[in-house]
Amino acid sequence: MIPAVRRTGLLCALTATAALLPAAPAPAAPPPPALHFGACPDSVPTPPAPERVECGRLSVPLDRSHPDGQHLDIAVSRVRASGPASERRGVLLVNPGGPGGSGLPYAVTKRAKLPEQVRRSYDVIGFDPRGTGASAPADCGPMGGLFDSPGQDPVPTGRAAEQKYLDGLRRTADDCAQHVKDALPHLSTTETARDMDAIREALGERRIGYLGVSYGSYLGAAYAAQFPQRVGRMVLDSVVGPEEWYDFDLLQSRAMVRQRAVFFAWAARHEKRFGLGADGTAVRTAYQRVRDGLAERPVDGFGAAEFDRAVYRALGRTERWAGLADGLRTYLRDGTTGPLRPAEPFDGPASRAYEAANRTVKCADGPAPSPARVVADIRRMRRLDPQPVLTGMEASVCAYWHHRPAHSTPLGSPDAPPVLLIASEHDPVTPIEGARALQRRLPGSRLVSLHDDYSHGVFASRGNGCVDGAAAAYLTDGTVPRADVHCTGPGLPTP
Repeated sequence: MIPAVRRTGLLCALTATAALLPAAPAPAAPPPPALHFGACPDSVPTPPAPERVECGRLSVPLDRSHPDGQHLDIAVSRVRASGPASERRGVLLVNPGGPGGSGLPYAVTKRAKLPEQVRRSYDVIGFDPRGTGASAPADCGPMGGLFDSPGQDPVPTGRAAEQKYLDGLRRTADDCAQHVKDALPHLSTTETARDMDAIREALGERRIGYLGVSYGSYLGAAYAAQFPQRVGRMVLDSVVGPEEWYDFDLLQSRAMVRQRAVFFAWAARHEKRFGLGADGTAVRTAYQRVRDGLAERPVDGFGAAEFDRAVYRALGRTERWAGLADGLRTYLRDGTTGPLRPAEPFDGPASRAYEAANRTVKCADGPAPSPARVVADIRRMRRLDPQPVLTGMEASVCAYWHHRPAHSTPLGSPDAPPVLLIASEHDPVTPIEGARALQRRLPGSRLVSLHDDYSHGVFASRGNGCVDGAAAAYLTDGTVPRADVHCTGPGLPTP
């Protein structure tokens, strides 16, 4: 032990020495994550010369509460702005929707449709969200028989069928838990928004521009909730409302019933072209004959589930209506299903990855319904219409999910700058009510409505000058409309 006098002298000496030493430097900020660009995989198309697409991978933690733990790679693509540096506005991240959609090719495919002044102003950045495409894609194995051909009828009638339907949901949840394993809680929209911010940081940008379509709007709203100060100019097109996913799926199913009635009346107006009946009731009868026939006797694996998927897809875009009507007519004439079948097989690798990611993300994003509520809502839908289209009810599987999120996904923020929302008046996939609800969570934002339009996906998609002009001015000049914008749509198509 040091004697008391010596301890005091030593303490004074140490104190004096410390006063003479320079202060220790503050810990250096961690370097931004590395993102190096090079060649792209074959899934990414080549843009026309002289433009060039390049791809890279960004390593991010699977679980950000354990940053030194398991990592996954986020696949990123970039097409640089075509204008001079004086016109550059930064980066525009783009997302095509889902959840489950691959965004890596979108930097090329969506950019090609953007107004020229937007292409000149922004580096367009595509990326595969975690769990999709080339970013550690989710795998749920057989998904409870989802890919069986023919599949289980998605509209159960009677207690035995309802129990079989619930059993299928349970098996799907079990398959996802078995295959996705520890990643199950982390393939969420909240985590994908954090990955977006990691991309921003790796690119050296203070803020990001963003264009999200369909689910991409939900992802953008989640980014705005977490990082409002890092939002540049944000366009949310075909907006998913701020409901829980299961509630959103119900709203969409009701909208599909309304849209299908419009389709029936439209096909009747063109009876000479399609031959399905002279009024909506007659066309509906023809439609039901097709579905009943396929449910009773599937054609080469194409039954009720496959038919409903074809209807669900067609109702979302009016340019597909003629193909649906032709498919109904063809089956009634000769019993074949060629025009109704998808271009790509439902059980192919891309589809399997999409369906797995879709359920995994939806169930990671918030509360789940109970099995009893799922059955009650199916019965309620059948009272609304005896033959509803329930293909989009993906979040029903969350009733049996093995991970239960602690809270809902935060969406929107009063601290974000004004956002531009875009919606089609009669879009059945993302009903316009959702855009109005999200607008209330983004004060100062504006809604651009395309009236007399029935399709999903509007900006740089419908060819509407009013919509595209408002969005382009906002993205390039920062022009926020003084009030909501109302544009005139094309109405229903002439086949």
